[in-house]
Amino acid sequence: MKKLFGELEISWKALIIFAVICGVITGVIAMIPALDGTSFENISITFECWILFAIIIIMNSKSPLDSALKTFVFFLISQPLVYLVQVPVSPLGFGIFTYYRGWFIWTLFTFPMAWIGHYMKKDKWWGLLILTPMLAFLGIHYAGFMGKMLAYFPLQLLSVLFCAVTLIIYPLFIFKDKKIRIAGVIISIIILIAGSAYGIATRSSHYYSTSLLSSGSETSGIEFDDSYSVSLEDESFGDVRIGYEEGIESYMVYATFKKMGDTAIILQAPDGTRYVYDITVGDETYDIKARK
Repeated sequence: MKKLFGELEISWKALIIFAVICGVITGVIAMIPALDGTSFENISITFECWILFAIIIIMNSKSPLDSALKTFVFFLISQPLVYLVQVPVSPLGFGIFTYYRGWFIWTLFTFPMAWIGHYMKKDKWWGLLILTPMLAFLGIHYAGFMGKMLAYFPLQLLSVLFCAVTLIIYPLFIFKDKKIRIAGVIISIIILIAGSAYGIATRSSHYYSTSLLSSGSETSGIEFDDSYSVSLEDESFGDVRIGYEEGIESYMVYATFKKMGDTAIILQAPDGTRYVYDITVGDETYDIKARK
C-alpha cells in the first residue's frame, strides 16, 4: 500500500495507458443493463473511484506542476472515452456527450486541486487541511450509499465498504507523521459516524414511489375505481393503494417499493374477481404485465 501512495514511477506513457483503460472499462460498465443500480455502475456516475485514482497520481508526482498536469490529462482522456465507447449503442449517438459537461467542469478543477494536493506530500499539519475537504466529499458519497444500502440491502454494499475503507486508508498512507495520521483517522471516523447516522435517518427517502396502473389503460386492461382493493403478492416489497388522479381524471394504482425483485400486484373487484399483474422491480424502474 505504501508503494501505491508515493513510491510508484508514473511516466506519461503509463498515465495515458491507465487513462484509456479506465475510460474504456467505465464506458463498457455503463452499457451493461445487469449492473444498473449496483455498486459497479457507480464508477460511471459518482466520484469515489476517481478520487482514489487522482490521489494515487498526486502522491506519485514529482512537483506541483507535474501533479496538476498529470491529473488534468488523466481526466481529460478518461472521461470523454467513457461516453465515446457508448456512442455506437446509445440511442442518443454523439448526443450522449451532453452528459459529459459536468465532468468537463470537474476536469478543469482538477488542475488547481491537484497542484494544491501535491503539498500533502510535505507531511505537515496543513497537508491534513488539504485532505479534509476530499474526505468530506467522500463522506457525502458514503452517506448516500449507506441510505440506499439500508433501503435495499445488499444493494450498494460494495460502495459503502469502498468509501469506508478509503476514508481510513488515505490519512494512514498519505502521511508519515504519527500525530497527523491519528488526527486524520479521527476525522475520517467522525465522517463515517455522521454519514452512517444520515444514512439511517434518510433511508426511507430512497424507497421507490411510483404509479403502476391506470384505469382503462392498455396495461391494466380493465376499468377500476376505489371500490376495488389492491395488494402485493409479497407484502415485504412495500405498499400499494388506489387513488384518483385529478390531472387525468382516472383512478390509479400507486406503489412504494422497499425491495427489488419479482412479485405480483393483485387487483380485486367487489365481486371477488382477481386481476393479477406480474412485476419486476428494479432500481427506480419496473416492468409490469398482466398475468395470463
